[in-house]
Amino acid sequence: MLIVSTREFRSNQSMYFDLIDKNEQVIIQRGKNKAYALTPITDDDRYFSDPQIIERIKHSMKQADNGQITIMTKVQRKEMLGL
Repeated sequence: MLIVSTREFRSNQSMYFDLIDKNEQVIIQRGKNKAYALTPITDDDRYFSDPQIIERIKHSMKQADNGQITIMTKVQRKEMLGL
């Protein structure tokens, strides 16, 4: 893991991105109490760009517009979401 300042990162961005592409963890330190981890975006992160998912969302929106919904209690929502 590398921890670098924002100034250092700005000066050598391409080098740090190359390291990240090689699975090296890079943390950008901003001041005393702020830090940011850089990670590459994977296909899983692009979930909503999947055409099938977009179609499912559109279908669900049509169902809601047509009143085809199920109203759940707070307890049911918690159980369903595992909260």
